Amino acid sequence: MSDFKWGILGPGGIAKAFAEDLKRLNGHSISAVGSRTLGNAQSFANTFGGTAYGSYEELVADPQVDAIYVATPHPAHKENVILALNAGKPVLCEKPFAVNAHEAEEMVKAAQKNNVALMEAMWARFLPHYAKVREIVASGVLGKIHTIHADHGQRLADQNIPRLVEPSLAGGALLDLGIYPISFAHMILGNPAKITSTAVLTDKGVDAQTSMIFDYADGAQAVLNTTMIEQTPCRAVVAGLNGWLEIDRTFYNPASMRVIMNDGVVTEYPKAYVGHGLREQAEVFKQLVTSGQLQSQILNWQDTVDIMKTLDQVRSQIGLKYPFEL
Repeated sequence: MSDFKWGILGPGGIAKAFAEDLKRLNGHSISAVGSRTLGNAQSFANTFGGTAYGSYEELVADPQVDAIYVATPHPAHKENVILALNAGKPVLCEKPFAVNAHEAEEMVKAAQKNNVALMEAMWARFLPHYAKVREIVASGVLGKIHTIHADHGQRLADQNIPRLVEPSLAGGALLDLGIYPISFAHMILGNPAKITSTAVLTDKGVDAQTSMIFDYADGAQAVLNTTMIEQTPCRAVVAGLNGWLEIDRTFYNPASMRVIMNDGVVTEYPKAYVGHGLREQAEVFKQLVTSGQLQSQILNWQDTVDIMKTLDQVRSQIGLKYPFEL
């Protein structure tokens, strides 16, 4: 059987990590790469293989490409994704999926119209330890879940990285870093009934740090924090009536974890993983495409749109609106 051939749209840092991780999978290869600058595409192709294109239009028109991996900055996701979908190409789109829920809904509609697979590359959802988390929670061993704690902080604000600090690039901690704890809480508890958020904004008006409490209809709460001011532990805890599950640093990466019961019994789940963690989503997406499915049940279109709606609500509460939004 021939390889599943990927086209890389946007040969930046995350695309390089994705291509590196694909080397650990059988049946996947880089067939083409597109950039707005041919030299950037060629540099990527020299390292990872494939045909280099100096435009996204040429990339999505390549008949050898089975699917497109969109790895551009998130303000460009909607335009890039719809371009590929309209060309009949399945799309795996980096997180955050879009800037807001309206954009996400437009992207989903384009997938429906073209009858083409589309999935958010929230890669953590597809990792083995996240699958184990879902299994443990579903088993009921922890009892009714009442509390989630999750944080994601990196010292990035003082590095003046444009995609993080510029409002015109949808900067701030929330969309880039906060998506991880928010998506984790959604995976366990679903959509919150009430959101309470507060933030520290930069001089340019994006969030340097945001703290959130999500209240759920069944009485559960998620306490979440994201910051680009400093490093934080980047751990997660899911607590129930009978015990709790704790995931070590960095919780959304392949990580060790354990279940601690109220009676003191501890079950360890050591980290046993090699690589970045981006390849599982690629294999899931390949299976979707080759089986004729349009969306994943691990992270379906409604999940992605709902998470974007949560992000929209948090941004509304902390006063974060981007200049290009209506």
